[in-house]
Amino acid sequence: MRIAILGLGVIGTTYAYAFQKAGHQVKHILRNSRRNNAPKSISVNLLDGRCNSKGESKHDTYEVQVAEAHSEYDFIFLSVRYGFVKEAVKTLQENNIKGTLVFFCNFWNTRKEIQEWAGEYDYILAFPTAGGHMTEDHLDGVLFDHLMLEGEQKAKILNYVNLTTLLTSVDLKWEVPHDMVEWIWIHMAINAGVTSTAARSGKLENPEELALNLMNSSSELSLAIKAIREALKVVEARGVNLKLYKAELLPYKIPAWLAGRAMKVMFAKNEMTRKIMTLHNDKQDIFYCCQSVFQTGQELGIEMPILEANMKGISI
Repeated sequence: MRIAILGLGVIGTTYAYAFQKAGHQVKHILRNSRRNNAPKSISVNLLDGRCNSKGESKHDTYEVQVAEAHSEYDFIFLSVRYGFVKEAVKTLQENNIKGTLVFFCNFWNTRKEIQEWAGEYDYILAFPTAGGHMTEDHLDGVLFDHLMLEGEQKAKILNYVNLTTLLTSVDLKWEVPHDMVEWIWIHMAINAGVTSTAARSGKLENPEELALNLMNSSSELSLAIKAIREALKVVEARGVNLKLYKAELLPYKIPAWLAGRAMKVMFAKNEMTRKIMTLHNDKQDIFYCCQSVFQTGQELGIEMPILEANMKGISI
């Protein structure tokens, strides 16, 4: 298939590497200022969990190919930082690049707003289970064996089967939640609880150190569980029926002290989860997640003493 990736970010490039290795034609849509100095190849250090749950270390090279204007693709993957989605779609329109959009982003927005961003493009919401750190010509990442994908009935795209065929071709499974927008809100709330706790006593300049401190402390993880519960109240106040997401939220229902101990053991044993925690160093993205949940909670009058204390300690 013909696949386009917007930009050369961690998430997009990680999946682009997987698609290219499977024989698909993959090109990157870059700004004019970026096209001239984009690397021709990227060294890849990937902990790949698609065929081994513990992860398989891969060291490889990814060949970067740049998309041309007035081109058409089966799917265009957009994984962009908050606030840039509308601008990203505008870039596609201005360059007359066509294809079904796959939004691979955090959203603290309504479905109506997302539809407005997409404009005339057909689109589907999804969420990656990958991450890492990227420099100019090196990717250090983690790729899990599944991703979250909007159901066919809600997505209403004509080539849904083609998308699942693409995922199958690269050994990726998918899970379909009750509602993709709501699931992303829940995901952001969980992240806000975890990352605000990790960052409450330190600057976001060193996310790796903060993540390690959190994962190595059952008491800090217990506090994170309590912060997650407060963040989930914000999601519920937005009209989400949390009972529809019992499986996802079960770990946060057990006593916090017990959950903290269990999470510490999990992080110690699960190299992939531990690595993705330490590699995520986009401090603006981390702050956006925390700030979005906290501000909405304040607007809705939700009591959030732990989140509030956490947010007072965060600095970027």
